[in-house]
Amino acid sequence: MCGIVGTFVFENGSFSVTEPYVRRMRDTMTHRGPDGAGIWVSEDHQVGLGHRRLSIIDLSTVANQPMSNEDGSLQVVFNGEIYNHGEIRAELEALGGHRWKTDHSDTEVILHAFEQWGIACLDRFRGMFAIALWDARQRQLWLIRDRIGVKPLYYSVHHGRITFASEIKALLADPQQARGVNEAALYDYLSFITTPAPETMFEGIHKLPGGCWLRVDASGHIRERRYWDVWDHVTPLDGVSEDEIAERVLAELRTAVKLRKVSDVPVGVFLSGGIDSSTNARLFSEGEASPVKTFSIGYQGDYQSYQNELHYARMVAGLVGAEHHERLLTQDDLLDLLPTMVHLQDEPIADPVFVPVFYVSELARQNGVTVAQVGEGADELFWGYPTWKTKLRLQRADAAPCPAAVKRLALAGLRMAGKDQGHPYEALRRSVLGQPVFWGGVDAFTDAQKRRLLSPRLRKRFEGVTSWDALAPIWQRFQEKAWEPSHLNWMSYLDLNLRLPELLLMRVDKMSMGVSLEGRVPFLDHKFVELAMGIPAAVKTRNGELKHILKKAVRGVIPDQIIDRKKQGFGVPVYEWFFGRLGERTRHELHQFCRQTDFIDKRSVDRLVEQQAGPQLWYLLNLALWWKHFIAGENVDQPIEQRGVRSVADDARSGDQSGYLPLPGANPMVGAVSPGNDW
Repeated sequence: MCGIVGTFVFENGSFSVTEPYVRRMRDTMTHRGPDGAGIWVSEDHQVGLGHRRLSIIDLSTVANQPMSNEDGSLQVVFNGEIYNHGEIRAELEALGGHRWKTDHSDTEVILHAFEQWGIACLDRFRGMFAIALWDARQRQLWLIRDRIGVKPLYYSVHHGRITFASEIKALLADPQQARGVNEAALYDYLSFITTPAPETMFEGIHKLPGGCWLRVDASGHIRERRYWDVWDHVTPLDGVSEDEIAERVLAELRTAVKLRKVSDVPVGVFLSGGIDSSTNARLFSEGEASPVKTFSIGYQGDYQSYQNELHYARMVAGLVGAEHHERLLTQDDLLDLLPTMVHLQDEPIADPVFVPVFYVSELARQNGVTVAQVGEGADELFWGYPTWKTKLRLQRADAAPCPAAVKRLALAGLRMAGKDQGHPYEALRRSVLGQPVFWGGVDAFTDAQKRRLLSPRLRKRFEGVTSWDALAPIWQRFQEKAWEPSHLNWMSYLDLNLRLPELLLMRVDKMSMGVSLEGRVPFLDHKFVELAMGIPAAVKTRNGELKHILKKAVRGVIPDQIIDRKKQGFGVPVYEWFFGRLGERTRHELHQFCRQTDFIDKRSVDRLVEQQAGPQLWYLLNLALWWKHFIAGENVDQPIEQRGVRSVADDARSGDQSGYLPLPGANPMVGAVSPGNDW
C-alpha cells in the first residue's frame, strides 16, 4: 500500500518536470508510505513519477518504486496489492522472455504482465490497485483504478500537462493547480454526502471511476474506458438450489479471505461482532499457527442512539482464539480527531463512521499490525440494511399500476399541504418522472430541501436540475446489461458504483492510510461480487430475511447468536453528543461559512438548528470545514498527535513541505448513526 503521484507534459507544453516538483507533491502523502520514497524523471523532463512506500509484499529495497522493466521502456508506480501475483508470475516465467530483478514483487508482475499482454493484463489481476504506467515507446500514460474502486486515483489537466495522485492534497501542491469549488459537485454532495465520480469538490480535479482506465498520449488526447462491469461477468444462478448457492458463497468467500492473508507483514481483522466481520475473523483464523489479532471500538457510557456491541466482538474473538484489542471512545476523541479527519478526507465525505474507522486503524497499528481485513460490501451484495427493506417496498409499490395523472395530483396535494420537503414527496416526484425511487444508500437532502437550502444564486443556477443526472449513466448500464433487472439488483448495482467506492471504501482508505495501515476487503473481491450478483433477488430476500443466503452460507462457521441477532449499523452516538458541547460551535462554524461564501442560505441553516436536524447539520459542517481548510486555507486548530505511529502532523514537520496546506481544526457537530456495514 502506497501513495503515488506524477505528471506528463504534453508536446505543446512548456513545463519542465523536476525532482523537487515531484517531491513537493509526493511528500504531502508521507502517511501513506513511511517506509520509503522514490522519484523518476525522464531525461527530457516531460514525465515524472513519485512514490511513497508502505512495505507489504517483498520488503527488499529492490522492490522499491518507481520501478522499470529491463530496458527502461516502462515505468510504474502502484498503490495496492495484486493478491494472485505469484500465479501470474509463474505463468510469465513459463512463457519466458522476461528478466526478473525481484524475488516476489507484485509491482514487477504488473510491468511484465503489461509487456506480455498489454492493457488486457488487467483481466488477470485479482486485487485492489491504482496504477500509473508510463510507456516510453508509445509515449502514453496509463492511469488505472481497480474494478470496485477500493483504491482512489485523482487527476487534473492544466497548463499543458496532466497530474495524478492518490490524494487530492498532492495535486494541490502543484503551484499552478487552481483551487475552486465545483458547484455542480456541491449540489450532488447535498444528495449523496459524497461526490460521484468522475467529479470532486474541486473544480478541474477529477477521480477515475472504479473499473476504468484512462490513457493519455503526447498530444494530450485522453481516452477513458470502462474495462470491467459486473454484468459482463455474471453467471445467473437461477434454477440452482439454495444449498448449492450457499456452498458456493462460502467457498468463494473463503478464497477471498485467504488471498487477503498474502503479506510479508502482520495482518489483523477489524471485528465489530456482526456477521461480516465475524465471518472474516473465523475464516482468517483457519490454518493459522498463531492467534489472529482482532480490533474493536466501543464508546464510554450508555447511549440510546447507539449501543455498544463489544460483547459480541469478544465472543467471536474467544471463539477463534484471537489476540483481541479494543478501545472505548469519548466525545473528546471525536473533537480531537476532526481537524485531522478533514485534512485526510481531501473533500467532504460526511459519514461520522470516519471517526471509529480512524481509531480502530490506529489501534491496529499500535499493536503491530500493518494490514487489516474489513467487512465492507456484504450488506450491499446481500440485502443487509433494514432501511433497504423499506426502500424495496417503495420500489415495488411504485411499480404497481397507477395513472401518472393520479401521481401528479398527489404531488400537488402534498405541496398545498406544505409537505413537499420530506422523503415521501421526493419518492413520488421521482416516480412521476419515471425514475427509480432508490437513489443510493444515503438520501441526505431531498430535491425540495436542496432548493430551500441553497443560496438564491445557486437556486437560480440549478433550477430544473436534479442529482439524477449523476445516476443516469449507471441506470443506463443497468438497463442494458443486468441479467435480472430487479429492484434489488438496481439497489446493489447503484451502491457498487457510487456509495461503496466514493463513500464507504473512501473512509477505509483515507482513515487507515492516515495511520499507515492497509485495509483489505474480502467481500469485494471481484470474483465474489460476480458470484453474488448472479444470485436471484428472490433467493436473497426469501421470507423477508435480511442477508438470508449469506446467513445460510455461514451458519456453522460463526455462532447462531451472531447470525440471528438484530442488525445494528456501526456508527457513533451522536444524538447525545450533539446536546453536549457541540451545538454552539456548530452554529458558529455554519454561520461563518454562510457569511464568507455564497453557497448556503443562512435562514435555512437556522431552521435546521431549530429542528435539531443533527445529520443534516453534520453534512453541512463537513462542507464548511472542508472549505475553511482547503479553499480559504485558514490555519486553525492543529490535528491530533497519534500515539505510537506516524501522524499527519509529523508529515507536515518533515521533508519538503513548501506546498503543504495548513492543517485545519474545528469543533463540529456529528451526524447520525451510519447505516453502514459492520467490520
